[in-house]
Amino acid sequence: MREPAFWHRPSSWTSQLLRPLAVLYGAVAARRMRQAGIDAGIPVICVGNYHVGGAGKTPTVLALAKLLRELDERPVVISRGYGGRLAGPVKVDPELHDAADVGDEPLMMAATLPVVVSRDRAAGLALARAQNASVILMDDGFQNPSVLKDACLIVIDGTRGIGNGRVIPAGPLRAPLLPQLERTDALIVVGEGSGAKNIAADLASRGKPILSAHLRPDEASLSALRGRRVLAFAGIGDPARFFNTLRASGVDVVRNMAFPDHHAFTKDEIAQLVADARGDGLTLVTTEKDLARLRGPAGMPAWAQAIAPFAVTLQFEDAAALRRLVSDQLFRARNRRLGA
Repeated sequence: MREPAFWHRPSSWTSQLLRPLAVLYGAVAARRMRQAGIDAGIPVICVGNYHVGGAGKTPTVLALAKLLRELDERPVVISRGYGGRLAGPVKVDPELHDAADVGDEPLMMAATLPVVVSRDRAAGLALARAQNASVILMDDGFQNPSVLKDACLIVIDGTRGIGNGRVIPAGPLRAPLLPQLERTDALIVVGEGSGAKNIAADLASRGKPILSAHLRPDEASLSALRGRRVLAFAGIGDPARFFNTLRASGVDVVRNMAFPDHHAFTKDEIAQLVADARGDGLTLVTTEKDLARLRGPAGMPAWAQAIAPFAVTLQFEDAAALRRLVSDQLFRARNRRLGA
């Protein structure tokens, strides 16, 4: 689905009319967040959002996994597998599964690290531990109380922030902001802009770390697009951020097309995009997440091989601060269990 435009307008009659439903939804969500979860027995680091829609959560999970491996940890990701048909628990295998089975984000991450998909996150713990995990990275699930979280790192887009600051359906928040702030251990602000300024100031006043990060293009992806004019398309939470990243990287984006998040592209849709690009002498380019939905266990189908990938990684302005934060959280998590 696409986010309603009024979610990002401070004053909207539609939002006002939906406030009673938002109050009810928010009360239920806040009460649910207070419930106790199952202890995994090993540290659990949750990477979440305050709101629905994209903010850079998947690149953050991948960056944390890389850091954890540098710290000699064995991270395993637990994901709900949004968009996939398998309820799990199941370990994602790119040679057996496609995005229709396990979701696009888990499939993309499984190319580089172990990923367990489970609609019931608590049910996925045993399978994750069976993969010899020393740390569990929970992809999303910040508002879900089923698993005890040792650290909650919240990702927020520096430009978009939290929209109008209201709870679903009047706005994009998954729960009232205050109980979410109270459970935040660190805030990761991705990109420029002042959209997250007030939240960052509030958390800083509570003594919580604020980390700045930026999406940087993979050099191989960038080299392949240098000097080319492109037609960019994306079906992610914030397609505009992808298009802006391309332009900021010096890519000549002549046309762009946005689709709903997790959009299941058909063969005919891709054929039309390929034809449009060829007709205008453009290179067709999209995100790794979108390509994951096109790729099957046998690889990329012939009808989608004309699409160029644009890979990005999340780079932190203060990598040492992130390393200290993660190391401290792991130390505290293990000490808590030793003292239990």
